[in-house]
Amino acid sequence: MILDESTGKWMVYLLLGVVAAVLIRGSRNQPFPELSRRFGTLLAALTVLVLVGEQAPRPMGLGALLTLTLAVGSYGVLAGVHHMVRTRHDVLIAPMAGFLLCTGAGGLMVLTWPSLNTLEHWSGFLMLVLLGGGQTWLVFRGLLIGRLPLSWSQAGMVALQRGRLDGTHGAIACFEKGWDADEEHLNPMAYVALQRIHTFLGHADEAATWQEAFEDAGGPEAVAPEWIEAIESALSAIEASTSSPPSA
Repeated sequence: MILDESTGKWMVYLLLGVVAAVLIRGSRNQPFPELSRRFGTLLAALTVLVLVGEQAPRPMGLGALLTLTLAVGSYGVLAGVHHMVRTRHDVLIAPMAGFLLCTGAGGLMVLTWPSLNTLEHWSGFLMLVLLGGGQTWLVFRGLLIGRLPLSWSQAGMVALQRGRLDGTHGAIACFEKGWDADEEHLNPMAYVALQRIHTFLGHADEAATWQEAFEDAGGPEAVAPEWIEAIESALSAIEASTSSPPSA
């Protein structure tokens, strides 16, 4: 082995901690932050438990730790790809979990390499090449070109229905990210939402700016009437809740 077992284990612990920290911190930049934050918290808790286990008389060996990393990474990649490609709610989980998957698979391959025959060597090498190619795709698809305009609009509507207009994940911030040059049909949905919200808040200049953008994007004909009705219904609910007298 290139590294002794103790050094290898601490390098895996470091990777687990870094990935957990990136997921938790990066979740604030996702339209639905609870997804990556939940996975990052789970990973952090698992890392702490395994570190506590290092104080046991017979701590987990490097092979078992790599197997655990491989399992967690595999689950994270499957869940992350689902959210990145199908629900389009998150682009962070898949590439970060991919690092765990590659580390677990590559580490186990290194541990078992001396006992493998030539055919198994070539099979392992091809597997690592495929994993590297897949991880490269996850990084480019998720971290570099990942765009979630539809999810930002969905998150904006959720925030609007909950009465949160301002803040990092308030309706205004979400709808401002809910447009995309490649999916132009989403743009007027975000523009009309911002125009209605700023009108509701009494921000005449901002409302006029978004009204102009909305008209340039096609106006009322470019948006389903149900979308506008949902926005106005949510704003009416906010107005009713703020104007109603407090109960005795």
